[in-house]
Amino acid sequence: MAKQLPYHCPIDAAMHVIEGKWKVLVLWELRDRPRRFGELRRALPGISEKVLAQQLRELETDGIVHREVYDAVPPKVEYTLTEEGRELNAALEPLGAWGRRRMAPPGGAGAAAAA
Repeated sequence: MAKQLPYHCPIDAAMHVIEGKWKVLVLWELRDRPRRFGELRRALPGISEKVLAQQLRELETDGIVHREVYDAVPPKVEYTLTEEGRELNAALEPLGAWGRRRMAPPGGAGAAAAA
């Protein structure tokens, strides 16, 4: 669950959960459906297996991601968002919209849609 650290403000508490380069991208990839480790690895070019495993463990510890281990051969593990993870993704949606506007060429369709 959430750690009780001496946060300076609510944004500081939220940023503690999503700090780092990859956590928000992992959350984005889990938005629609469960994913296996290999699927996440392929969807996030540039992330190492070690870093992905670490980020997933931290998100699981913080109650954002659920890890389901199935009794199968070969072993099967799926990752899904918890309710808190879905709430966090919903909170990040306006940030994604802002990013889409920043990615659009100046005066392009994205700028017109944002107005």
